[in-house]
Amino acid sequence: MAAAAAGSGTPREEEAPGGEAAATQAQAPTSASGARLSRLPLARVKALVKADPDVTLAGQEAIFILARAAELFVETIAKDAYCCAQQGKRKTLQRRDLDNAIEAVDEFAFLEDVCYAKLCDAGLWKPS
Repeated sequence: MAAAAAGSGTPREEEAPGGEAAATQAQAPTSASGARLSRLPLARVKALVKADPDVTLAGQEAIFILARAAELFVETIAKDAYCCAQQGKRKTLQRRDLDNAIEAVDEFAFLEDVCYAKLCDAGLWKPS
């Protein structure tokens, strides 16, 4: 039974040496080497998910998948923005690099409405 439950990837109760069941803590899954598979804190991701009034319940696996998707999204947009910075012969990302990446990459079209320059032009954001 332990071998079948070990491969399922779901939290389970383990038998302690004294025969008592000890619940495993809800943590980010780890790889065989012990490295965390999620770099975002799952409690924060869960809080963001629960902030949506349409969400009533969210399982740990769903939270983990959302955290991983967010990591991949940030990594992708950061790489594209870094390419824009390199075109300007810079290594430091600036807001305009993100704006340029959003405008240049079709996959980021859904972010065009929140582009900094457009928010400023519309009077929805005032730089400090």
